[in-house]
Amino acid sequence: MALVGATAAPPPLKLFVPLLLLVCLCLLSPCQGKPNYSEYRYPFIRRASTFSSSLSSSSNGVNKAYDYIIVGGGTAGCPLAATLSQNFSVLLLERGGVPFANANVSFLENFHLTLADTSKTSASQFFSSTDGVLNSRARVLGGGTCINAGFYTRASTEFIRKVGWDEKLVNESYPWVEKQIVHRPDFAPWQRAFKDSLLDVGVSPFNGFTYDHLYGTKVGGTIFDRYSRRHTAAELLATANPQKLTVLIHATVQKIVFDTRGSRPKAVGVMFKDENGHGHQAFLKSNLQSEVILSSGAIGSPQLLLLSGIGPKADLEKLNISTVLDQEFVGKDIVDNPMNTIFVPTNGPIHQSLIQTVGITKLGVYLESSSGFGQSNDSLHCHHGIVSAEIGQLSTIPPKQRTPEAIRAYAQNKRDLPHEVFRGGFILEKLANPSSKGELRLINTNVDDNPWITFNYFSHPHDLERCVDGIRLATKVVQSKYFTELTRVDKQTTEKLLNISVKANVNLIPKHTNDTKSLEQFCRDTVITIWHYHGGCHVGKVVDHENKVLGVDQLRVVDGSTFSESPGTNPQATVMMMGRYMGAKILRNRLGRAAAV
Repeated sequence: MALVGATAAPPPLKLFVPLLLLVCLCLLSPCQGKPNYSEYRYPFIRRASTFSSSLSSSSNGVNKAYDYIIVGGGTAGCPLAATLSQNFSVLLLERGGVPFANANVSFLENFHLTLADTSKTSASQFFSSTDGVLNSRARVLGGGTCINAGFYTRASTEFIRKVGWDEKLVNESYPWVEKQIVHRPDFAPWQRAFKDSLLDVGVSPFNGFTYDHLYGTKVGGTIFDRYSRRHTAAELLATANPQKLTVLIHATVQKIVFDTRGSRPKAVGVMFKDENGHGHQAFLKSNLQSEVILSSGAIGSPQLLLLSGIGPKADLEKLNISTVLDQEFVGKDIVDNPMNTIFVPTNGPIHQSLIQTVGITKLGVYLESSSGFGQSNDSLHCHHGIVSAEIGQLSTIPPKQRTPEAIRAYAQNKRDLPHEVFRGGFILEKLANPSSKGELRLINTNVDDNPWITFNYFSHPHDLERCVDGIRLATKVVQSKYFTELTRVDKQTTEKLLNISVKANVNLIPKHTNDTKSLEQFCRDTVITIWHYHGGCHVGKVVDHENKVLGVDQLRVVDGSTFSESPGTNPQATVMMMGRYMGAKILRNRLGRAAAV
C-alpha cells in the first residue's frame, strides 16, 4: 500500500512563548503512570503513550483498526464520537489533557486564568494574528467549551436553512446537548443592569429567557451551573458506548495517512505522537464507509490538511510536503468576528459575571457584557486576555526593545496601577457576519506551532460602518441610568469612555492621537477577538454539503472551519449540535433512518 505521510515524525520544536505575556503556572500538573479515573472520569480515556501496549491487537501484532478516527476532542468532536460509538468503533484523538480536575477550567471565577496560562500544558494555546490581535485556541478535551465565557444560544433559523441542514434533526440534536450540560443562569446584578440598559436604548423587545436567536434583548443559557462550575463538551462523552470508544489524550496528530494507488486518494489512518514525543499510527478498517474525521477547529483542521498534503501545491512544495491533492482553497477566507469593548468603571468591587444577556440588533452587531474579572488578587500577577484593563501594556514598547529590563519595568508598572482599573466590567460589541476575510498558511511542518494567520479586520468598508454604529449604541448603554446607578459613577462623556479603552492597549496595533475623535479609528485601533473565528474549509470549496473533503475519499471535516459565518451570537451551541447532528446523520446513512441514536 502506498501510504503517503507514513514516515517518521521530526522531533517537536520548542514552542515560542511571547515575551509580552506573563506566564502563570498551571494549578494542576498531569498525573504520571497509571490512569487516574477520578481525574479522567471515564474508563475509555487514557494517555496516548498507552496506545501500543493497552489496545487490543490483531494476530499479526498490528494495532486494531477503527470504523472512525476523529482528530480533535473538542466542541464538535466529543458529541460526534459519543454518537458514532453507539454502533461503531471510534478512536478519538485529543492533543490536550482532560478538563475535569483543572480548577482553571472548572470554575467561573478562574475563567481568566486559563487564558493567562501560556505554558505547554495549558488548556489554552496563545497565538497572535498578523493583524496584531492576541488570540487563543483550545488545547483540551472539550475544546472551546473549556475556555470560553459559557454563553449558550442557538443559531438563527435562517442560518440552519442556509447551510442546508435537516431542520427536524437539528431540533432533535440541540436538546440532546441541552439536557446534559446547559443551565439557566443565576442572573447577576450587572447583567440585570445591562438588560435594562439595552431596553432603555431601544434594543427591544425583551424576549426573556430563551435559547432562540431573536431580535431584541434576551437572557440565554450557560454551561456554568448554579455553583458556577463549568460543564463542557467532554461530559457529552458520558452517553458514549464504552465498549466501542477509545479516547487518547495528549495525542497530537501530525498528518493523515493516504492510500494513493487508486484514481483518488483515500484516507486510511493517521500518524500521531504521544506525550513523550513517541510516534504512533492508527488505521481505519478496510471498509469504504470508514472515515477519518477532522474536528480540530478553524485553525487545526486546515492546518492538518495542509500538513497532510492537501492544499495549494506551490505552498506545499516550499515546505517539502508531498502533494496529495492540489487544493487552492484550504485555509482561504478564514474569518474572525471583530470585537471592540468599552470599559465600564465602578466605584467599588463588582460581582463577577460572564455573558448571560445579549442584545441582538438590526445594525448587524451584537452587544454582550462581563464584569468583575480584574479585581481579584491574582490580577496583579497575571495577564487575563480580553477581560482585564491592563492587557497588552507591552504594546507600547516596540518588539525589539522588549528587553528583560523592559519586562520587569512593565511588571512593576502593572503593580503600580490604581485598583480602579481592575474593577468594573466591559460592554462587548461584536460584529455579526463580517465581510472582511483572511487566510491561514503554514510557516513550517511542526504541528505544534501556530500557522501564519491574518484576519484582515475591517478591510471591508461595510464592517467598519457597522462597528461605528455599534460603538455609538454601546456608549449609550454605558451612559444609561441603570449602569450609573449600579456603578455609582457619574455619567461619562463618550470621549472619556473611549479613552479608557484606548489606554488599555488591548492589542499590538499602534494607537493614533485621534482614536477618541474618530470612531472609525477607534474601531481599527482597539479591535480584539471573541474567539469566534471560522472558515478555512468552506462547504463547496474544500468539503461538500455532507462535509466530505472534495477530491479525497474517506475524509470528512466536522467543525467551525466549514462555516461561512459564525452561528448565532455565540457559536458553541451550534458546534456541539453539529457534532451530534453529523454523527446521527452518518449513522442513519449507514444503518437506515431507524438507527437508534
